[in-house]
Amino acid sequence: MRTETETPPLRLWLGLVAVSLGVALIVVDLTIVNVIIAPIVDDLGITSIQAQWIQESYAIVFAALLLLTGRLSDLYGARKLFLIGLVVFGATSLLAALAPSGGLLIAARFLQGIGGAMILPTSLALVNAAFTGKARGQAFAIWGSTIGAAAAVGPLLGGWLADFSWRWAFGVNIPAVALIMVAVLIYLPASPSSVGRVDWLGAALSALGLGLLAFGLIEGRHYGWLTVTEPLEIGGFAWRGGPSPVIVALVGAFVVLAVFWRRQAMLGRADREPLLDVRLFGIDSFRKGNVVTLIVGLGEFGIIAVLPLWMQFALDYSALQAGLALVPLAIGSFVASGASFSLTASVSALNQVRIGLVLEALGLAMLGLFAAADSSWWSIALALFVYGIGVGFATAQVTNVVLADVPGESAGQGSGIQSAARELGSALGIAVLTTVFFSILGTGLRDRLTAAGLSEAEASALDATVTDSAGSVIPALAADPQSLPVAEAAREAMAAGIEISSYLCAGLLVLALAATAFVKPAHKL
Repeated sequence: MRTETETPPLRLWLGLVAVSLGVALIVVDLTIVNVIIAPIVDDLGITSIQAQWIQESYAIVFAALLLLTGRLSDLYGARKLFLIGLVVFGATSLLAALAPSGGLLIAARFLQGIGGAMILPTSLALVNAAFTGKARGQAFAIWGSTIGAAAAVGPLLGGWLADFSWRWAFGVNIPAVALIMVAVLIYLPASPSSVGRVDWLGAALSALGLGLLAFGLIEGRHYGWLTVTEPLEIGGFAWRGGPSPVIVALVGAFVVLAVFWRRQAMLGRADREPLLDVRLFGIDSFRKGNVVTLIVGLGEFGIIAVLPLWMQFALDYSALQAGLALVPLAIGSFVASGASFSLTASVSALNQVRIGLVLEALGLAMLGLFAAADSSWWSIALALFVYGIGVGFATAQVTNVVLADVPGESAGQGSGIQSAARELGSALGIAVLTTVFFSILGTGLRDRLTAAGLSEAEASALDATVTDSAGSVIPALAADPQSLPVAEAAREAMAAGIEISSYLCAGLLVLALAATAFVKPAHKL
């Protein structure tokens, strides 16, 4: 066994690159579909409801299974489960690429979520087990910068591949999966496994509870938070009135997760191998670090959900140009990874998290300051570059902090919990941010149109048209001289939405920064 001061061999670093690329695949799949959904709709002739499920079924299943896959990682070995996840992800990517109908594509996306849920927590467990001391901080820097870069590269890759065929957005995963599997098998040793059992009732409760919670957070704006604003249709079933399925799902999630927690605490007290060892939350750095992770998730990637809309429909960027505009975020994330290598010896992981959160908040404040109906590309690039550096520091090292004091035999569980905190925070952040963004867009456009002399009814109708299309009608409005003033007002309102959303995310990251004051890892990082 290596000591904390011993330099890891080259093969472990090559294995780390392979693991990081595996994580990049699943993160890209969370963002790439937003860009290719239009050609999918045209090619398969699907409904808007089907399009919604193609986009979001992956994320819901992904979040639902993270606790189970974390436990399976401890029992059967992180490397084995990582490889199984890659096989599932590759096979379902092929199914998605060949899907002849919307129904089969939705099914493929659900199954892709299973593969993604196996890959993320096991990648964390692999990094945590393979590296120690200073090298662990450097390894997490590479792992974390990959997440930040992949989130930015997804729209770029989607925009480029959409020029050929949307099917390549899924097909490109297959050779990548094959290469990653070979590298992992060659460069990473088999992970230790342990004797034990899976609490399958607890697994069902956790999957149901987390799935309902993810559904509620992701779909709130679409179906209505309290009452139905859009019918939920699944197969031949339709939920058309009364309380929203979202509020029912959120209440159900609270009840199911409360039962799950009670069961896990009972099994833990009886030493009967719970799916989730609640005693992990007795570890100060783990408990408080996950709170920071949740808040970081709230503020970190919600802005990525609305930036491409603003760029394409208000600033007239093509899908490819919008993707290119996000590249500075990826570059900044990799710059942070390089800087983290030299800082590891002198700056603790926790302080690197703080540096990252400051830079993220600064970058988002700059974006809010620069947001306008005619923002220049360089101002957006500068803000996203600073933001990307912050993502590279904070995303990587907050994981290092959370797992610092977790026993090795519980690394999978710890990784699953931390991954769930990140994903649920991101889902909640996207839900809050998109609600704020579209509310500001609608209200701002209506106010501008009434100030220009339109009646309340006319302004409300145009407001509904623009917001329901997520801004996609703005170019068409701009092409008609009679509706050009409406398009200009919509562009200004959309810029105002970006401004307020950026400041909101910056504020959440400042809150996460304040929360780090309470985190004190027992082990020096």
